[in-house]
Amino acid sequence: PPQSAVQVELDAFVARRRQVVDLQSQEKCRLEAAPNPFIKKEIEKLLRQLHDGIKKLDKKIARLIADDADLSGKNQILQSVPGVGPATSATLLAETPELGTLDRKKISSLAGVAPFNHDSGRMKGQRGISGGRAPVRTCLYMATLTARTHHPQIKAFAQRLTAAGKPFKVMMVACMRKLLTILNAMVRDATPYQSPQAAVAA
Repeated sequence: PPQSAVQVELDAFVARRRQVVDLQSQEKCRLEAAPNPFIKKEIEKLLRQLHDGIKKLDKKIARLIADDADLSGKNQILQSVPGVGPATSATLLAETPELGTLDRKKISSLAGVAPFNHDSGRMKGQRGISGGRAPVRTCLYMATLTARTHHPQIKAFAQRLTAAGKPFKVMMVACMRKLLTILNAMVRDATPYQSPQAAVAA
């Protein structure tokens, strides 16, 4: 869909945050291999600057989302889900403006978590994922790691797949796809997450 000025700005801030986080990870690795105290201090100084930069970007992103009624509403819905924090929500809002407007197969394909057959003629290959938007897939992976513990539906699904002998990677991708499907439906229906206990009480 055509992007609004706010969406374009959000994309830019989220992309820059991702770049700074990548730089931070690289410098942390260099810190571990620092050959002398001087270089170590220089890296530590840069890490402090990067940390401050991430905090400033987080504030910019939060303010941008809060000031837009549509983004703010979607953000509240997304963050109501166990495993989805501010960074994951912001990434989904920036990288998948289609969230809530597509069916589960299309949104899964867009994020690169839809399984595809790798067949050629009579050769039958294993199903796997490919393409899609890498930043979305990365944030979904991190969110799913938490959701496997704190989201009852994802936790039960993961346990069922593991009990069936599915490899960890296969289980994670399936859970990522399920989590995205849940988020997509919630945004579509403008309905925040309800815990099973709250749903029963209601």
